[in-house]
Amino acid sequence: MFYTCLPAKAGSTLNVPYLRKNFASSTMKLDILAIGVHPDDVELGCSGTLLNEQRLGKRTGIIDLTQGELGTRGTIETRYKEAALAAQHMKVLTRENLKMRDGFFVNDEKHQLQLISAIRKFQPEIILANILDDRHPDHGRAGHLIRDAAFLSGLAKIETKDENGVAQTKWRPKYVLHYLQDWYHEPDLIIDISESFEERMEAIKAYSTQFFTDPSGNEGPQTYISTPDFLDSVIARARMLGKRIGVKYGEGFITEKKIGISRLDALVLNET
Repeated sequence: MFYTCLPAKAGSTLNVPYLRKNFASSTMKLDILAIGVHPDDVELGCSGTLLNEQRLGKRTGIIDLTQGELGTRGTIETRYKEAALAAQHMKVLTRENLKMRDGFFVNDEKHQLQLISAIRKFQPEIILANILDDRHPDHGRAGHLIRDAAFLSGLAKIETKDENGVAQTKWRPKYVLHYLQDWYHEPDLIIDISESFEERMEAIKAYSTQFFTDPSGNEGPQTYISTPDFLDSVIARARMLGKRIGVKYGEGFITEKKIGISRLDALVLNET
């Protein structure tokens, strides 16, 4: 069971008991690492895919780049609590927050090195990342930061150290897939998340300060994402993408690298 995690030092891990048991070293090998600039980006963009992979026995984890501190509703403390609950729904092995400055981080050497160190720590085969261009400027800026850091992480002459001061080895993920966010982009890849959809929605709804309007107004003023219409649009997007491949629900991704498959039975063979 996940415990609530309150703000801690940069790069801190949510307090998950079995995480300490399974990963005693500063290197935690993951198959899939999802990265979002704000807590809730991963849930909205790719949580169904994370649940799919976890069901197949893959090791999954999340990095949030910022604490979402500029959000109109909620607080840093509530965002950490909600992120921990969402992580429980997604069954990830780890969730860390790099505590970059919400709204004002940049894609520069300092931030790239911070993210490179995290990528080398988790050594993911695949990274799921923010989109490269979107309504919220943080999303696109984060997408480019993640893409650049993922490439640079594979250069041996870029030196980084883990939290214990031990030199890290180079690591480059095989794919960086950018999940769709607010603006629609034609996906290069659509994943069937029909079996994971209900759990996906529970992960999203964990952010109760963000996606629900309290009639009392205690959570702050209504925002673009706090109305019921926003969650309706999330469901509609998943249905539309699912229909494109002949299934009930889907999640879409774009990639700058061509996707290769080793066998045709990986395809969804539904008539559309």
